[in-house]
Amino acid sequence: MSFTNKVVLVTGAGRGIGKAIAQRFAASGAKVIINDINPDTSDATAKEINGTGGQALALIADVANKMAVQTMHYEIIEKWGRVDVLINNAGVEPTGTILTMDEWAWDRAINVNLKGAFLCAQTVGRGMKEQGGGVIVNIASIAGRAAGLHDRSAYVASKTGLVGFTRECAREFAAYNIRVNAVCPGVIITEMTAHLRDNEAQMKKWLEDIPQARLGEPDDVTGLVLFLCSDDAKYITGQAFNVDGGKVMS
Repeated sequence: MSFTNKVVLVTGAGRGIGKAIAQRFAASGAKVIINDINPDTSDATAKEINGTGGQALALIADVANKMAVQTMHYEIIEKWGRVDVLINNAGVEPTGTILTMDEWAWDRAINVNLKGAFLCAQTVGRGMKEQGGGVIVNIASIAGRAAGLHDRSAYVASKTGLVGFTRECAREFAAYNIRVNAVCPGVIITEMTAHLRDNEAQMKKWLEDIPQARLGEPDDVTGLVLFLCSDDAKYITGQAFNVDGGKVMS
């Protein structure tokens, strides 16, 4: 799949799944915006891409802040004139039971994971409407489609909301030739989850429910994301796709 000269904004792209998605788009010819709240990781990712012949721009913005999102979008338009693809990947995953979780942690999860996707879709979607179309992919989670993730109530609530938002966004944006889908990864080994490999008991527990008997890698997610953003998926919108090795969710 070629994305030559397409402009792709990936939020939370400094590391993990977002970084892998950005790298895959860049390797396919896209001009990629590496958004993150951490300037060190975003700059490093952009330098990696540019150093291998790709085109990348690092932009720091908190997606939970409307002014920051609008300023980021303005900077993209100033440099590259448009956004063809938006990947809403930025996310946080606070831990804690409902009885013990701090209100700030709850608000931050909802604001980044759900409100952030709304603000980016709204801001970028207005530009896509004017230019005649575009594609949005929301990175949700299997936690947003079934119960069973221990001590992650804020994360589960935000990702469940994101799946619902995807459906409604697809319905509203279809008139403007904008497709919107969600990808719902299972347990993917990134910097946030690498400790699972060292936790034998936790690994055993997870693998018991995964028919493929392994945890996912970021590259297991990127192929589906690029497909959904390609013309091969031009009649697919409003859907949520699990990428989880067949994991059984209670």
